[in-house]
Amino acid sequence: MSEYLDQLYQSSALSGLNADYVEELYERFLTDPASVNPDWRSYFQSLRNGAGTEVPHRPVLARIGEMSRQQRKLASASGSDLTADQQARQTGVLKLINAYRIRGHLVADVDPLDLSVEHEVPDLELGFHGLSEADLESEFDSGPLIGPKRRKLREIIDLLKATYTRTIGAEYMHITDLVQRRWMQHRLEGTGGQFAFSAEKKTRILERLTAAEGMERYLHTQYVGQKRFSLEGGDALMPMLDSIVHRAGGAGAKEVVIGMAHRGRLNVLVNLVGKPPKELFEAFEGKDAVADPTYSGDVKYHLGFSSDLNTRGGRVHLALGFNPSHLEIIDPVVVGSVRARQVARGDNGVAEVVPILIHGDAAFAGQGVVMELLNMSQARGYEVGGTVHIIINNQVGFTTNNPRDARSTLYCTDVAKMVQAPILHVNGDDPEAVVYCAQVALDFRNTFAKDVVIDLVCYRRHGHNEADEPAATQPLMYKNIRSRPSPRQTYASSLLGQSVVKQEFVDGLGENYRTRLSAGKVVAPDIIPHGEVTQFTFDWRPYLKGQWDEAVTTGMPIERLNDIAKRLNQVPDSIKLQARVAKVYADRQKMAAGEQSVDWGFAETLAYAAILDEGYSLRLSGQDCGRGTFFHRHAVLHDQNDGHTQIPLKRFGGDPGQAVIIDSLLSEEAVMGFEYGYSSTDPRTLVIWEAQFGDFCNGAQVVIDQFISSGESKWGRLCGLVLFLPHGYEGQGPEHSSARLERFLQLCAVENMQVCVPTTPAQMFHMLRRQVLRPFRKPLVVMTPKSMLRHKLSVSTMEVLANGSFQLVIPDRLSKNPFTVNRVVLCSGKVYYDLREAHEKGELDNVAVMRVEQLYPFPREQVKAELAKFPNAKDVVWCQEEPMNQGAWFQIRHHLMACIGDKRDLHYAGRARSPAPACGQYPLHVAQQNALVKRALMANLDPSLHPQE
Repeated sequence: MSEYLDQLYQSSALSGLNADYVEELYERFLTDPASVNPDWRSYFQSLRNGAGTEVPHRPVLARIGEMSRQQRKLASASGSDLTADQQARQTGVLKLINAYRIRGHLVADVDPLDLSVEHEVPDLELGFHGLSEADLESEFDSGPLIGPKRRKLREIIDLLKATYTRTIGAEYMHITDLVQRRWMQHRLEGTGGQFAFSAEKKTRILERLTAAEGMERYLHTQYVGQKRFSLEGGDALMPMLDSIVHRAGGAGAKEVVIGMAHRGRLNVLVNLVGKPPKELFEAFEGKDAVADPTYSGDVKYHLGFSSDLNTRGGRVHLALGFNPSHLEIIDPVVVGSVRARQVARGDNGVAEVVPILIHGDAAFAGQGVVMELLNMSQARGYEVGGTVHIIINNQVGFTTNNPRDARSTLYCTDVAKMVQAPILHVNGDDPEAVVYCAQVALDFRNTFAKDVVIDLVCYRRHGHNEADEPAATQPLMYKNIRSRPSPRQTYASSLLGQSVVKQEFVDGLGENYRTRLSAGKVVAPDIIPHGEVTQFTFDWRPYLKGQWDEAVTTGMPIERLNDIAKRLNQVPDSIKLQARVAKVYADRQKMAAGEQSVDWGFAETLAYAAILDEGYSLRLSGQDCGRGTFFHRHAVLHDQNDGHTQIPLKRFGGDPGQAVIIDSLLSEEAVMGFEYGYSSTDPRTLVIWEAQFGDFCNGAQVVIDQFISSGESKWGRLCGLVLFLPHGYEGQGPEHSSARLERFLQLCAVENMQVCVPTTPAQMFHMLRRQVLRPFRKPLVVMTPKSMLRHKLSVSTMEVLANGSFQLVIPDRLSKNPFTVNRVVLCSGKVYYDLREAHEKGELDNVAVMRVEQLYPFPREQVKAELAKFPNAKDVVWCQEEPMNQGAWFQIRHHLMACIGDKRDLHYAGRARSPAPACGQYPLHVAQQNALVKRALMANLDPSLHPQE
């Protein structure tokens, strides 16, 4: 390759500025080999295949660039045929071209209201570059500009203005990848603002605009004053989505998954996804209510829907995700769902499943989860081959917000530059430009597997909702808006002027749409019946009717367990482990042989191995989850010589890809949302999100509140996501002690999820197996151990793993005679071992201690049965490490009262009420811990001595 380029450099083809020309030809060849001269095509093909294998293109471009620099130095040293003035003006032309590419968007006509601040951009003026109007008829080398290499300056400027300053403002010069930049230049400059759509395509655009406007006007007149968050003003979204979906289908996509907030959702539901209008009308009329206390339902502009539609490439499954009012939180959920769908499709997944996210302008700039998700877009384990982002930029942040108060950046899209995504600002009143941007965006995503952003600059014809009066706070804007024709009217007039359609046709479109809409039947085009179940269909039917108390075997023959342990513990000679990790694996081999007790890390990974061995998949993500925050898991092995990694769990199951363990980026909200989306899509994958410390989950509280705890009740969406939240009081201070158990218990109702606090490795093993093997899917929140991971008493045996099951309540194992017990202490978690040590030291045969391992659904019957074993026990104590206003006490007290009956008294032993979860001084922590243990086991329980009860 190098010899060829040297020869190329010496040839006359590189005289003058033509090194740029060669570079441009080569990039054009990469995009479309047929677009270059056959001789050049032959040359470039020999470059790529000369060694028998394809040569990466970037080294070629780098070599061409180096040649270009060397050539310019030679030209400068030896003189040139151009005079100094001509050289200066030629340089000025090239700088002018670059200025339009970089800053043309600042003067582009992208605001349909023409209210944007006008920018002074002096470097787009001729004089800034040493040029004048006298040069307009002179010919110059147009350098890297797409098209003829010599043109009049007037022609160059006309192309630049048509490309960069009309109704599309493009930002892509911030992209460092030369190939991607040149691809954008080819697409934009090659068109030069002339989209050349066929009459059929233009008619389709008009039809989609008619549907968008027709539905909003119908709802506005039929359901006066009801909220619907109208799309009016942003109508061009509908032809944009129509174009993307059909173009995606033509490119081989089989699924398109959309996430969006409420603005325009009803329009998308009916006019794109194919929800029958009758169902929407019933929601407006209140006829969709369900008399079921377990099903709350949700407002109509939060609901999702799915359908199949026919494209030129075949059937495409289209899904719109359910969404709460928390703007942008749907984004990671949709992308997580897309990832699950892509994984199911294997190597073709990225091409066959396309994500589209629709944002608001203020939310895209203002909600941190957007930045988190962009940061994930190219991260291992989270990438989905690029997302098409569409911003409905109605230029009003929310109810009354002015854009200058909504952000500190020039554009609402600027955050996307962090991942070097190209950004296309487009005037929403130019639907052809909008559709063209849609085509470019999808093609860029499909070509480079990267995110791309379309900023649909439009307006909002009504207020935030239809009951608002926006003119109260935006008088000038709404004076402008109310004098404007709709996008449909504007475009129809344009097509009439072009003689593409006749007035009768325009009128007929509206009348026909309204007739079909009024009939309540599907009005979205190309909708077809759902296809048959395929190997890529996630079958949720086996999980719809399972019951909590349905028996499931989580153990297995000891021989099989031993075989799994043997395979899991093998460390190949090809990897050199760090000394401490090597000891962990040596100890695990002893555990498998029965020479040592089984610890938490081994029991947990054995559960994963057994699950994988039975054909299920595993996805574990979180900060430090491969190693484990507390150096206990070591599911990912790191070679100490060259750094390569191995995951022993990949030895199980039919495909190594069934085991995915990802150390996530430093994000909670987006990552947890992603894992929820994955888990709510694929029921046969055990999906676990692990917090570094349990209280870090509060950064993702919106995901917990709006999806995990209530998604089934609101939308009927099942999910088996597991949250691992390290929890326990060891004197580490307010921020590393509590996983906020009380918050999860407060969210529990009508058996919506599980909250467990296992206290032995065997309990962890059986709990995880139960989560997968039971024929239903509910979220599982686990208060996982910290110091208990290495507690000498918190261990199990291989026999208990093989023959046991998950115990909702672990009976008392400390008292000797149940008839001498006069006090029963109930607890959960690590405090049990503090109680046990004090019990054994004090020889307290009158006290029984039992563990409640599942706090929700609360095991009343099991607790009652255990309490019945102690007929003389008059006092029942709930002992917890957390302050009284936190932890489980207030959330389970009614359950405990129901269990103890009328002949026993219920007492509390724990820390006093506190705003913070724990104290910050270790000596104080120790004193508090000793006091609560003493109170639980030995203190006088006279209520008058403890008014805090």
